[in-house]
Amino acid sequence: MKILIVDDERDVEDLFRQKLRKEIRSGMLELEFAFSGKEALDILASENPPKVVYVFSDINMPGMSGLEMLEIIKERFPQIQVSMISAYGDEANYKKAMDSGAKEFYTKPVNFENLKKEIASLSTSTF
Repeated sequence: MKILIVDDERDVEDLFRQKLRKEIRSGMLELEFAFSGKEALDILASENPPKVVYVFSDINMPGMSGLEMLEIIKERFPQIQVSMISAYGDEANYKKAMDSGAKEFYTKPVNFENLKKEIASLSTSTF
């Protein structure tokens, strides 16, 4: 299963690869990274249909915000599940994300055990 992580902080890639290394090594997960909303949309549009089944995105990014990207993904690729993460667990971002079709809303630091459970539930519903 291919998932796309979107965050403008590049060190996030090392963190996700470390925390999900067992799932990557076993072949259960394939990770792809984008460092902006535009880059994420370009990746999704590069394959028809996209192989990505799940997007995990930061909300606060320069240029296009994660919430703006979420709305575009849900419009263009409604089959892709999207969860959002923010350093700020504020009610306005939570409400906007959920109203825009987010599957889940996380606050930093990421609880990787919860994220792994969510990813596992996706794999049972996509096959």
